[in-house]
Amino acid sequence: MSKMPQIPKILTLTDAAAERIKQIIASAGKTVAGVRVGVKNAGCAGMEYTLEFIDTPDPQDDMVEDKGAKLFIDPKAILFLLGTNMDYQVDKLSSGFVFQNPNQTDACGCGESVAITPISQAQRDAFGKPVELS
Repeated sequence: MSKMPQIPKILTLTDAAAERIKQIIASAGKTVAGVRVGVKNAGCAGMEYTLEFIDTPDPQDDMVEDKGAKLFIDPKAILFLLGTNMDYQVDKLSSGFVFQNPNQTDACGCGESVAITPISQAQRDAFGKPVELS
């Protein structure tokens, strides 16, 4: 009996990130479907991660449920996020989501932007569904 190849996950969450996502959805002040994760061109290193509440998911979004938290992934971001782990960290002076992304090649000194290399054709093929280059 041969094993099916494991499809890579777009995004996984640490316990802290899942709890924080659930907290911010619960305190949104309105009913929301979840949080959408994406990337945009910005900053000195080239790209920034984005998080936004959504009322209605886009039918093209990929939904990720991990540890009881629901996230929607912008289809244009899959190419940059495949295999990423999202954490939530709190220290003495700041708190926020931190992305451990195997596709990240550089980051700016202030930590606000990153350089991300799109996944390879082999990774797109292993993902098991079409991934658009945007």
